[in-house]
Amino acid sequence: MRRFGETPKRGQAYRPRHGAYAILIRDGDVLLTHQALPEPEFQLPGGGIDPGESAIQALHREVYEETGWAIAQPQRLGAYRRFTFMPDYDRWAEKICTIYLARPVIRRGAPLEPGHEAVWCRASQAADLVGSEGDRHFLRHAILSFM
Repeated sequence: MRRFGETPKRGQAYRPRHGAYAILIRDGDVLLTHQALPEPEFQLPGGGIDPGESAIQALHREVYEETGWAIAQPQRLGAYRRFTFMPDYDRWAEKICTIYLARPVIRRGAPLEPGHEAVWCRASQAADLVGSEGDRHFLRHAILSFM
């Protein structure tokens, strides 16, 4: 599996953290989430898969929590991993990020996740805004392939 981001630190123990993330394209725009803390950053909506939850269930839940949108027709595009410190969980993690292309169908309300804001942007600008190198890679590929 391809790795993006920092090289793992020698001697540092990392715990696996599986997550599902969505590329949401509609009418030439991409729906991102802006997370204010711990550092302001644009991200693909998504996050960790909870125990007993499938990747698709997590994808629907996380997109709704971070954007307020319901989605349909998720298609798996691929996966990557990155090694990082997760300050919200106070742990070092090997994040295994599975990326899906999905269709945003209806806005059900404001994001439920504190510190998150749903942001629509032009597809041509989205990859430049996203903070994660792996997310940028899949976003650029999706924009070229599916628009």
